[in-house]
Amino acid sequence: MKRADDFETRRAHLKGLSDAELEARFWSLIDEMIDPLLKLGYENTSPAIERSVLLRMGFSSIEAKALVEGCIEHNLIEHGAGNVVYRLAKKDASDIRAAGLKLIESDAWEEAERLFGGENA
Repeated sequence: MKRADDFETRRAHLKGLSDAELEARFWSLIDEMIDPLLKLGYENTSPAIERSVLLRMGFSSIEAKALVEGCIEHNLIEHGAGNVVYRLAKKDASDIRAAGLKLIESDAWEEAERLFGGENA
């Protein structure tokens, strides 16, 4: 059984392109493939993903769980739990851990909501 070789017909639209043009076409096709994946990553999250981010920021699993639950309770999860902690730390000019612990102690949720334009803004 011989395979029908259609390489020449499939590459006809690329035949006249230079190496630079081929490279530009390659990267534009890659962007088309990756953009939907990036959009999903930016627009969707889960408590497990948010806990994982917080673990990598230095919080224990118990602390991460409490922070994620607080973000869900205060409708901040869409912004990312790590981002909430980071922005609070940046605003207070404190370290990330201190800002996270402040949230766990329930002292700063209203402040965090204000940072993201929440209902207490």
